[in-house]
Amino acid sequence: MKNIRNFCIIAHIDHGKSTLADRLLEYTKTVEGKDMQAQVLDDMDLERERGITIKSHAIQMEYVKNGEKYIFNLIDTPGHVDFSYEVSRSIAACEGALLIVDAAQGIQAQTISNLYMAIENDLEIIPIINKIDLPNAMPEEVEDQIVELLGVSPDDIIRASGKTGEGVMDILDAIIERVPAPKGDPEAPLQCLIFDSVFNSFRGIIAYFKVVNGVIRKGDHVKFIATGKEYDADEVGILKLSMSPRDEIRTGDVGYIISGIKTSKEVRVGDTITHVKNGASEAIAGFEEVKPMVFAGVYPIDSEDFENLRTSLEKLQLNDASLTFQPESSVALGFGFRCGFLGLLHMEIVQERLDREFNMDVITTVPNVSYKVYDKKGNCMEVHNPSGLPDPTQIEHIDEPYIRASVITTTQFIGPIMTLCLGKRGILLKQEYISGERMEIHYDMPLGEIVIDFYDKLKSISKGYASFDYHLHDFRPSKLVKLDILLNGEPVDALSTLTHFDNSVPFGRRMCEKLKELIPRQQFDIAIQAAIGSKIIARETIKAVRKDVTAKCYGGDISRKRKLLEKQKEGKKRMKQIGTVEVPQKAFLAVLKLD
Repeated sequence: MKNIRNFCIIAHIDHGKSTLADRLLEYTKTVEGKDMQAQVLDDMDLERERGITIKSHAIQMEYVKNGEKYIFNLIDTPGHVDFSYEVSRSIAACEGALLIVDAAQGIQAQTISNLYMAIENDLEIIPIINKIDLPNAMPEEVEDQIVELLGVSPDDIIRASGKTGEGVMDILDAIIERVPAPKGDPEAPLQCLIFDSVFNSFRGIIAYFKVVNGVIRKGDHVKFIATGKEYDADEVGILKLSMSPRDEIRTGDVGYIISGIKTSKEVRVGDTITHVKNGASEAIAGFEEVKPMVFAGVYPIDSEDFENLRTSLEKLQLNDASLTFQPESSVALGFGFRCGFLGLLHMEIVQERLDREFNMDVITTVPNVSYKVYDKKGNCMEVHNPSGLPDPTQIEHIDEPYIRASVITTTQFIGPIMTLCLGKRGILLKQEYISGERMEIHYDMPLGEIVIDFYDKLKSISKGYASFDYHLHDFRPSKLVKLDILLNGEPVDALSTLTHFDNSVPFGRRMCEKLKELIPRQQFDIAIQAAIGSKIIARETIKAVRKDVTAKCYGGDISRKRKLLEKQKEGKKRMKQIGTVEVPQKAFLAVLKLD
């Protein structure tokens, strides 16, 4: 056990985690020849297309130093804030972390938030300055930033390049010297922490775990503590580039278990595996539940696919534990699910994965957040969806969630960023210089204002340099109104939004104009109205497609024409009574990109 090292790689987006992981795999000869490719651990098509890591990936390496063989369990993690739950789970399975900082960009927001996560879990941090081969690298300045942040001596910081392989041997040596071996008792009752799982259509659900105490062997009769279910370990093994079966997995090691589990509810990330006989009585503590930040309805385009969508979401949830969902129904769209995501990118990725991996065509409604509604009797209810609001006359006040946000940026972008935050009803708390040109601004902001497009706007006005991190802070009373969109007097509940009173009129106007462009013309007039309660605040009309019924009348009495026009008018009126208006998926997505 003294020769096992479990560590993960943490960094901000695009600071070179996956490239450095490639070099580590190459230098330890874990991946060779034709298997070697760029970002070898990113095995999903989506990850390769977008050049981002979405899932954390575990892999085992062997490294010989001074005649002694060491086993390294490496977990490569995503950098994007939307996948921070992946990082927190990876950190729970490790004793050390490689903190990577880009030599050209320096410390950014995710670097700091991932670092704090690692420190809370008592991980040994090895700071590395990556990409030192770049022409615009400034390793001295970045070194000063790291020294200031971590309080380490400059000699502890390793300079490396994932591209050229410089400094990789120093990293391998540092892992052996600095990362502690796992603590655990091989003789104690078995305790394994599940930190990830995948669905395989032939073998059922495969759970990835770290053995904290005890030993697990092939054929053992085990039970999952949270669900109380019992299974036989048909196969246990370690994670190389593909799964590699073993007879036993000992304390401190990371592996997988296949036990023929078919239903996804029986495996939970953060659960503990133990033996049925002489097993541990309590689960491993310290695994936190995920907090979704953005809520949106996901509905199948064909209502018969509801059960298929449920199965697809359950399978996807195994692989992406930060996705939460519960059934809901809508008047316009039928039955579907209300899903919780960690951010807009996460929402986009889930939609894309449903399409690619499960062939599910879905409609996603406008993202919204949860509100607390207090009625006149003093009762409080949590509302996730504008259509769930009680009658406006019953409402005393509505509390909306506020976040504590920190934006790190260079001084040249301070003006536009402050304008953006104030436009989103932000309250400035403090601003401080971190180092040189870099500033951190702290804001309290309503979560409802940032879920739609705040992050994208922030990136575009700061040319990609501002980094943003936030956590839920509290609920505060706010003057919110429910804005309904009516088509021919019928409300479309999927387009309803809760918005602040001051923004409601311009927002309603913009929505009506946008829908006028997107809804196809019918044989009858369509009135698009935005309403708050019974008060209409904006209206647009889509004119009917008309046939010229009087074309066959050449001359003659006007009454002949009048008769034909009256007949047409009757028909249009009948049509309007029974006609329904289809709202295309583009209309739902356009609301997200109104500005």
